[in-house]
Amino acid sequence: CIVIFTRMVTKDLHKPISILFCNLALSDLFTSFSGFWISMLFITNPDITIFGSKDMLAPYALYTMSILSTIYNLVSIGIERYLAVAESMRTRFRVARNHSIAAVLINWVLAFFLGCLPLMGWNCLHMEKNISVLYSPFCVDYLIFIAIPNVVVAFIVPLFTYLRIIIILRKRKLRMKACGQATGTYKSAEIQVARTSIFIWLLALISYAPFFAGVIFDATNHQCHTDLYPGVYIFRNCTAMLITMNCLGNPIIYTLKAKTLGAKLKALKCLSTNRVRACTI
Repeated sequence: CIVIFTRMVTKDLHKPISILFCNLALSDLFTSFSGFWISMLFITNPDITIFGSKDMLAPYALYTMSILSTIYNLVSIGIERYLAVAESMRTRFRVARNHSIAAVLINWVLAFFLGCLPLMGWNCLHMEKNISVLYSPFCVDYLIFIAIPNVVVAFIVPLFTYLRIIIILRKRKLRMKACGQATGTYKSAEIQVARTSIFIWLLALISYAPFFAGVIFDATNHQCHTDLYPGVYIFRNCTAMLITMNCLGNPIIYTLKAKTLGAKLKALKCLSTNRVRACTI
């Protein structure tokens, strides 16, 4: 909420990448809200989160939609950063606000469509086979359809984009070094991109790999719900907690580390007295 408020208030932060950052914070907010909704259902009626119920379709659909939107936003940020670096020497193409707005709309439409498929009929409410053990009343084939392609996208695309950024920065640094020019800026940028990409990968691995392992277990499991209680459901709750923790990690990695946003947060506290200083920043 702090990220969204700060970026909405400060007009000079309405840049293409800032739009993606703000939308990422909005996706994380929806993920946290849907996770809280599921937690309240678990507290009030634990049986429906274990054996499945029609009441779980809406919160699970919102949870899925929010997670997919977060993944697509992370991918969009990686692509935008790559285009900003790769095309910085060319004048015929620039990443504009319209491109970021279009990417945001496409991300939400795709996430909404895929996340709401169970509400449209792809569920196992009236079926005794192919039902998910961990996320009943979802079907196992739906979870596989959602998990495998998006896990591949979430890991492969950021890997390609950030590696390409590091390679481009290194090539430019070598060119400037050959011409006898200072390369401190490119060296600093290369280190920062490499450090950020490592954090992104570790956060994604810690957050989504256990969930993906749970989907694989769900697809290969042939035991009933009662035989797996309570160990498997404790694991499911831990995977949900890790995904929620990812919502806290994203602002730290992508936004709160930015010096500009930090300066804006301070400027908002004393906007009337430090207006000139805020404009300078």
